[in-house]
Amino acid sequence: MNRAKRVIGHSVVNIMVIIFSVTCIFPIVWTLYSSFKSKGEFLGNIIGLPKEPQFGSYITAIDLMDFGRKFFNSAFNTIISLLFILLFSMVIGYFLSRYEFKGRAVIYFLILFGMLVPIHGFLVPVYLQFKQLNLLDNRFTLILTYVAFNLPVSVFLMESFMHSIPMDVEEAAIIDGANINQRLFRVVFPMCKPILATIAILAFLNVWNEFSFGLVLINDEALKTLPVSLTVFKGQYEISYPNIMAGLMLSSVPVIAFYLAFSQKVTDGMVAGAVKG
Repeated sequence: MNRAKRVIGHSVVNIMVIIFSVTCIFPIVWTLYSSFKSKGEFLGNIIGLPKEPQFGSYITAIDLMDFGRKFFNSAFNTIISLLFILLFSMVIGYFLSRYEFKGRAVIYFLILFGMLVPIHGFLVPVYLQFKQLNLLDNRFTLILTYVAFNLPVSVFLMESFMHSIPMDVEEAAIIDGANINQRLFRVVFPMCKPILATIAILAFLNVWNEFSFGLVLINDEALKTLPVSLTVFKGQYEISYPNIMAGLMLSSVPVIAFYLAFSQKVTDGMVAGAVKG
């Protein structure tokens, strides 16, 4: 009887996991095969597979989105933002975890507060502030916001991970005559690769897919990013859904490839960062 209950319980859990997995994967699969439909075929049968796959939507999407330029803008914002996020989160996380100083509790509270407040609640204040400072339509406009809004989570993960690194390692480096910079970048940095990979992946996903700030803070067509360029397919009276699907797939390829290449690091870094010594 107990064995039968275990089998039934495992079966129910497996079925629920399978259903959940299908609901997560199906939107991606649906977007992919819908991008090969013509507009009439898509409107005639939204769910069905394409009878005669067509690549015209991809050609149209690349042309209308100005894909090359928008891809460069997104890649530039993402790479520069990642470099600053990784550097700042490591330095701040290190000092918060290793040193006791006046104002440390306040800084830590502000970091936690930054994780709780919805970033879109700052959309209007950031726009007004950037307008007064003449920072709109600048190559580094979005980078400033991306770094600021991704730092709280990054610093929190880094600070938590630092507690798992024993002080004995740094004490040995101090005995050998290493200064603070040498200890940080030659001793601690190599040991932080799992959490750095996790922070990089999470920040990459957030920055590459960000839409709201890119739409509001950038009006110059030459500086717009890929997510914002998808709005070009929405007309006054109609929307070309196959073109949107093609644009979504083109924009998602770097994200999917990046995540598949480093997905294991997310789990490793999260588990390591959750352990405090």
